Amino acid sequence: MKKKNSGGEGGGANWMDTYGDMVTLLLCFFVLLYSISTVDQNKFKAMVQSFNPNALPNQTEIEAGNENGPYAENNADNPGVADPSLVDVEAGMKESFQQAVDAAMDRLYEMIKQMVQDSGVNVEVTKGDNGVFLAFNDIIFFDPEEPYLRPEGRAILEKLAPILDEAAPYIDLIEVTGHTAQADQDRPNFIHDDWSLSGNRAINVVAALHELLAELPGDFDPARLKPAAAGQHRPAFPNDTEENMKKNRRVEMTVMGKDLMNQLGDSLEQYESLRENGPMKASDAQATPVPEASSAPEGTAAPENNSSSQEG
Repeated sequence: MKKKNSGGEGGGANWMDTYGDMVTLLLCFFVLLYSISTVDQNKFKAMVQSFNPNALPNQTEIEAGNENGPYAENNADNPGVADPSLVDVEAGMKESFQQAVDAAMDRLYEMIKQMVQDSGVNVEVTKGDNGVFLAFNDIIFFDPEEPYLRPEGRAILEKLAPILDEAAPYIDLIEVTGHTAQADQDRPNFIHDDWSLSGNRAINVVAALHELLAELPGDFDPARLKPAAAGQHRPAFPNDTEENMKKNRRVEMTVMGKDLMNQLGDSLEQYESLRENGPMKASDAQATPVPEASSAPEGTAAPENNSSSQEG
């Protein structure tokens, strides 16, 4: 007797392939659930910053990563958070150089003071927190009413320039300020002449110092020289005697050391930042038309100037 056909033709175990695929998918799903059940905040921050560099952490969450996650590169295109170990190294280098700056300013003060003592000139030298201050009277540098540097004044600058040149890497700014004395107690000096005289005195000292420093090997940046004018408005003594008036007719020099702990940078960096990022750029400024000068109507007298045109 012939056996009946069971009706199936092979492939009896095909259901196991489908079952195996389902189990594998379930396994992957549960592994994924487990992996996101505990979120590594550092890795999450790094991931967010990789998609959006401007998504900075709060100041209280400044650690952007550790051994379990990368640190965002800190640069202009990607303002992330630098590796704290690198920050510590940079801070240590700044602190070390700042100590060198402070030591250089101390040495600069001692050398200038010794130079003044050896020269026997009437120059006041004082030491500040981060610089040296010098006050020269006009008898050394200028004749009365004159902005031109005397030979005796240039001789002092010739002795001062090598000392400044030696400290050049540590100097942030040398500012020279010109002063005048009020000629008459009852009337101020003629405004234009007063400011011009004090400003020209400062400019002539700066120009002479620039020439002398350019001949020395210290490669001093002339952009760190700055003349300034004060006119009669910052007297050191009352203008009541001729001796005090001589002291008020003076030139002052302030030598400032670099301050690496200042986040705004040194004087040149602050200037560049203000010029580039200030609220008013030259290219954006609207040109303001200058009104044409008009003559005074007939019968109108020019205002009388009661100021003295001469310096005391």
